[in-house]
Amino acid sequence: MGRAFEFRKARKFKRWGQMAKTFTRIGKDIVMAIKEGGPDPESNSRLRAVMQNAKAANMPKENVERAIKRATDKDTSNYKEVLFEGYAPHGIAILVETATDNNNRTVANLRSYFNKCEGTLGTSGSVVFMFDHTCNFRIKNDGTNVEDLELELIDFGAEEVFVDEDGIIIYAPFESFGSIQKYLEENNKEILSSGFERIAQITKKLTPEQEADVNKLLEKIEEDDDVQNVYHTMEATLED
Repeated sequence: MGRAFEFRKARKFKRWGQMAKTFTRIGKDIVMAIKEGGPDPESNSRLRAVMQNAKAANMPKENVERAIKRATDKDTSNYKEVLFEGYAPHGIAILVETATDNNNRTVANLRSYFNKCEGTLGTSGSVVFMFDHTCNFRIKNDGTNVEDLELELIDFGAEEVFVDEDGIIIYAPFESFGSIQKYLEENNKEILSSGFERIAQITKKLTPEQEADVNKLLEKIEEDDDVQNVYHTMEATLED
C-alpha cells in the first residue's frame, strides 16, 4: 500500500468525527458549489459530488435544504476559499483550508491561535510545497476486479486504488478529479463520497510531549467555524 492508504488510515478516526462540524463544512460546500455552478446537480458536477458527501455523512435532509436555501438567497454572503500556511512548534508545517465570508476575521483568528501556541502564521507559499494536492473517491464495492479497475483508471490519472471496509478507494492528483468523476459516472460506478486532501510528502516523528504541543494548536484551529480542513507534517501515532 502507498502513501495515500497510510494517510487515509491515520486520518480516518481523527478530527472530522465531530458531526456538527462535518455538517457545517458540507453546508458551506453546498453554498459554494451552487454559487459557482447553479442549483441543478445534473449540470453542476461539484454540487453532485457535495450531495454525495452529504448522503455519506448522514446529513439530515433539513440541513441540506437549509444550505440550498442559503445559497439561492441573494443576501447570503459569498464564501471565499483561502489557504493559510504556517508552522506549529517543533518544526511541524501546517496547511489550513478555510471557507470564509470575512477574511480579516479569519486571518486575525488564525494568527491568534498560532501565536498563543508558539507557532508562526507564514506567508503564501511557505509550506504548501511540502504537500501533494490530491483528489479521492470512495465507490461501492460491487465485486469489480480492483486490479482491472486500477489499470483502467491509470489512464485518467489514478495513482492508488485499494479496498477497505468502506468500499473501493481511489487517489489521484487534484487535477484528475473531473476526468475520474466522469469515468465513474459513465461506467455506472456508485460514488459514495469524494473530495480533496493534501498529503504530506515527508512527516516528522515527535515525542509524546511535543505531539501534545502541536495538538493544542491543531485543536484550536479546527474548532474555528471558518476552517474546513487542516493538514500537517507530524507523523501519525497509533493514538491518532
